[in-house]
Amino acid sequence: MSRNKPGDQEPLDAEIVADTPAGLPQPVALPEPDYSEGGVPSFDSVRDRIEKRYETSVGAQEIAGLGGKEDLASLDKKIADRDKAAKDKLAEIRRAMGRE
Repeated sequence: MSRNKPGDQEPLDAEIVADTPAGLPQPVALPEPDYSEGGVPSFDSVRDRIEKRYETSVGAQEIAGLGGKEDLASLDKKIADRDKAAKDKLAEIRRAMGRE
């Protein structure tokens, strides 16, 4: 019995076929994750994006302010005040949406 090496195999005769057979509907594009079929983002995905942007801006402000006139204590107070304001605003939005 002879053993074929990977390069010694006979070429296959193949036929090119269409992506979708005739008469079948074209495939429907799936919505992105965290989006509804109509393209509306979910509440969780919107909240995650807002929180990420907020955290990024706070970090950028911390970095920008470390070498300036303000000391760390005043920056910490500003961050705490901003966090409280953000939590209050989120609570207000949730109350308006009837989530609490």
